[in-house]
Amino acid sequence: MFANLEPISFLAGFLTATILWFVVTRSRPLIDEMRQIWKEQRELAQSRKTNTVEENHRRLALRRAQGMHIAAQLFALDDILQEPTVLTPPAPIAPGAAARFENVVTQSLPYLPAWPELAAIYQPHTLTLPQALAGGANLVIIGQPGMGKTVALAYLASLAANRSEKLGRQQDAIPFHLHVADLQLPVKDPRNILNPIIESVSENAPVFDAGKIPAFVQNAFKSGKALFLVDGFDEITPDEQNLVSDFFKTLLNEHPDIQIVTTGAPEHLDGLILLGFVPLSLSAWNERANAKFITAWGELWMRTIALEAWAQTGPGYVDPLLVNSWLGSVTGNLSPLELTLKVWGAYAGDSLGPHVLESIATHIRRIAPANTPVAALETLAMQVVISADPVFDPRKAREWVKSFEVAETPEGEPVPTSEGEAKEINPTTRTRKKVEKVSTPTHGLLSKMTASGLLVSHPNNRMRFVHPVFAGYLAGHALTNYNADETLLNQPDWSGKNLAMRYIAAHGDASRLAQYMMGYSRLPMHRSLFEAARWLRDAPRNAPWRGKMFSLLAEILQTDGLPLGLRGQALAAFIYSNDPAAASLFRQFASSKSFELIHLAILGIGATRDAKSLKLLEGALQAPSVSVKRAACMALAAIGSIEAMEIAARALLNGEEDVRRAAGEAVANDPNEGHSMLKDGIGINDILLRRAAIYGLGRVMEDWALDLLKKVQIEDDQWVVRNAATEVIDMRTKGEAYSPVKTSAPSDTPWLVEFAAKKGVGVSPGVPATDILLVALRDEDPEVRLASLQLLKFTPQEHVLKYLYEAMQDDDTELREYTFNALWELGSAGVKLPDPSEYGLN
Repeated sequence: MFANLEPISFLAGFLTATILWFVVTRSRPLIDEMRQIWKEQRELAQSRKTNTVEENHRRLALRRAQGMHIAAQLFALDDILQEPTVLTPPAPIAPGAAARFENVVTQSLPYLPAWPELAAIYQPHTLTLPQALAGGANLVIIGQPGMGKTVALAYLASLAANRSEKLGRQQDAIPFHLHVADLQLPVKDPRNILNPIIESVSENAPVFDAGKIPAFVQNAFKSGKALFLVDGFDEITPDEQNLVSDFFKTLLNEHPDIQIVTTGAPEHLDGLILLGFVPLSLSAWNERANAKFITAWGELWMRTIALEAWAQTGPGYVDPLLVNSWLGSVTGNLSPLELTLKVWGAYAGDSLGPHVLESIATHIRRIAPANTPVAALETLAMQVVISADPVFDPRKAREWVKSFEVAETPEGEPVPTSEGEAKEINPTTRTRKKVEKVSTPTHGLLSKMTASGLLVSHPNNRMRFVHPVFAGYLAGHALTNYNADETLLNQPDWSGKNLAMRYIAAHGDASRLAQYMMGYSRLPMHRSLFEAARWLRDAPRNAPWRGKMFSLLAEILQTDGLPLGLRGQALAAFIYSNDPAAASLFRQFASSKSFELIHLAILGIGATRDAKSLKLLEGALQAPSVSVKRAACMALAAIGSIEAMEIAARALLNGEEDVRRAAGEAVANDPNEGHSMLKDGIGINDILLRRAAIYGLGRVMEDWALDLLKKVQIEDDQWVVRNAATEVIDMRTKGEAYSPVKTSAPSDTPWLVEFAAKKGVGVSPGVPATDILLVALRDEDPEVRLASLQLLKFTPQEHVLKYLYEAMQDDDTELREYTFNALWELGSAGVKLPDPSEYGLN
């Protein structure tokens, strides 16, 4: 066959093939480059489409967030915002790792996430919300209704929408800011877990973006850029919370790199803790924050609202200085919501009275539809609470308020009830009667309430009150006229029920409710007692149940051996009550022989600003207990009188080393005399004084203080002073060191793997490490014991709870506090905590 080949043809073919091969080989980089260009062009085209959708989404998210506060009809959020912060949680323990820096104030104050009002007085370490996000953990922002949780999420959404540099590594995060009522749960097909989010985002997206939303949402979550902000978890019932928690669980399994931030009530975090969410308590506002807010409001009001036509027909010119001076004297223990309503009423001149309850009533009247009887609002709110239906179906609600539709049902006409009987309902009659539900549908009133801003509508035909405090206030006022105690007590705990009971106590006789809450209260948490203790501030001083409640709180406060985290809640309840007898009680407790009780009592003396106790506090500076001496310094600065600051100054100048440092940190809370002391102190030729002043300046969050610290760090001639300056500068500039982080699986926890290896066992991925963690809990190394608690709380089995209870009664105070905090988290997450007596413990 090959003999027939012509040499010339063969040679020509060979040369042609060689040339083609050479050309193709030489052209390959060009071909690859052209392919890469085509690919980039396709990606660029896709990116342009996505960027357009993303930018529109960010713009809508910003607009929505700026209106997510109670005074949105007057001001944008950024104009009136007081930047939210959260209490820094206890430091995670890793055996062998360096402990993070903690100031004396933070060390001396019990960690009370459910009662941040005490922290507002003494100002322990806090985190900004971007700092809290920096650790990558999923967060639940907790606080009582009205503390500003919605504003906190709106602030984060605004930062993310604007790509704020404050977010650091999260600067490019894409915010998805929703209310739980926007999510249609449960998800019908878990394989399409993003569908509820896609549907909610599509609801508000521009029409021309509608078809691109699914791909945009999927890309954001798949890439881990999504920052999922979910409001309203604190407002719903436990069953609904479990639906949301299950949704979060599936979502995180599918997209583990995203970050979720939601809101919660301190007592009700069902399902979240066991998913690894870190609860962070919103800081309460202190006097300085209140004054700053009042001033900002006055300036905005006079610059904008006062110039509007409707304001010109009001009560006439109001001097902001006079208004602000009056407001500054009546802001004690108010939530940001309550303060906002009080300031609004003062400037608008429409307040019904000086009490905070009257401020709430004023605002409800302000946003209710014109000529709507209060009884109609109360009936709707009452039925929401009685039916445990905070996000309700309007069709059902129309039945509830049918009797107040004047055009269709004149007042006094018999109205059919759910049982089909004819009952005459007179809204002005205030007699005790059974709760009834009206069943004939109507339309007008709910539409008016939505248009006026009292109600908010959501997709899938759902509605809710614009704020749970308004629903609770109206329901509580209405329920004083009905025999609904048993109905309420039989409900599972949720925020709407608790608010209604609180306002029943404020408006009527809550004796039966209070007796139940006190009788049901038990160790280890006394949860029902502390929930009811929040009623004390607004309840009548002659309420028959007050005395017994104060007695129970005093008993907990005095009981040695209980964790300070529990006793501190009793202390905070006394302070929050604004009862004038609290100061004398604290003076009495300060003469105790128990240093733990003296420590707490002195903190109470400072919080109540009891000037009669100055001699007592001066003597406490010589006590053998370091914690008592530190508390005395803090109390003196909190009282803040000339005499109190003189005593603190003498302690700073002449006290022992520990007392000097405590005094330096304590007077940092006083922006006038205290800051002057610290400025003077760093220039005096006394090493211990300069060192104490350095620690004090480390707590002054102002630029001039940081500048002074940097100067001392370089120029001071004593290394001990320079080291102290370096330490506090690091604390100031490395806030992410205090950020909560995701809890690693046991098999990915180095200290536990090492500990298990020493015990001759392994820690396998996906296998519970409960047994070795219980061994660690009983180890001799204190750090190992503390570290084990961080993982044991994820396996709350009965035998684990028994060991935790035993640890809570240990002589090691730090172990006791860490264990109590772990149990508090479990109780908030819905884990049933039995009475210690069930384990044979006292």
